[in-house]
Amino acid sequence: MRSRLHASRLLLLFLAGFLLLLAGCTPATKTPPPQFDGQRAMKDAQTQCDFGPRTLGSEAHAKTRAYIRDTLKQAGWQVGVQEFTYRGETIRNITGARGDQAAGPVLIGAHYDTRPVSDRDPQVRNEPIIGGNDGASGVAVLLELARVLPPDLATPVQLAFFDAEDLGDLAGWPFSIGATHLAQSLTVTPTAVIVLDMIGDADLQIYHEGNSDPQLTRQIWDVAAKLGYGDAFIPRRKWTMIDDHIPFRQRGFAALDLIDFDYPYWHTRQDTCDKISADSMEKVGRVIQEWLVNDR
Repeated sequence: MRSRLHASRLLLLFLAGFLLLLAGCTPATKTPPPQFDGQRAMKDAQTQCDFGPRTLGSEAHAKTRAYIRDTLKQAGWQVGVQEFTYRGETIRNITGARGDQAAGPVLIGAHYDTRPVSDRDPQVRNEPIIGGNDGASGVAVLLELARVLPPDLATPVQLAFFDAEDLGDLAGWPFSIGATHLAQSLTVTPTAVIVLDMIGDADLQIYHEGNSDPQLTRQIWDVAAKLGYGDAFIPRRKWTMIDDHIPFRQRGFAALDLIDFDYPYWHTRQDTCDKISADSMEKVGRVIQEWLVNDR
């Protein structure tokens, strides 16, 4: 009886060791990268709206810069500030870099300032706008991309937050001051430039834009179709825009403007965070994430 028990124990020990050996030989499952979360992006947008109008030189403008820098640092990006003077005003672009920038990054940008007057408002035209869509939505998508893009991504990326975009046609100022300065100062050629502007509208309708690179446009719309977002990314041209992609196009770079210009609250006091949606920002963010991670 004792010898049988001893043999049974030896058999159990052998089986346990064999199972441990098998477990050691099984390939470890790779943890999938985190998915873009529209609700987190919505919180980023709401934070900006809560700061108030982010007009050049204001306290809310400075708080937004600090918020962008802190979020990028927490996500492990190399943060830079490009400071210059224009017409006596200090302009500050913020960048987040990851990967070998000398190899030519994909540059994804959005402006973080807001317009100082509501010049398209049907009632009051001289108040600063909150910029829930026109400013906050693009920044929010960039910040969430900073959290979810894998650190070992093969493609180098630069996230660019442009200053002084929304002063155009006011007191002789042009649009896209920050974007123009950054584009002119680049010493390497980006492999692609994508500008996000007003991409949070709850009724999202992004059409092909007439001044954008056709090949890059097709790539992004193909990814959107693959993800089932054909209702939001409509594959035909509707608008031709002067926006932050123009300075990059002027330098010969492949640049694309993602913009939903069918937005009735543009440059009015009604452009608030309740007009945008987490779902819209998630669609845009997931298209960019998928394109960067799996389609390049």
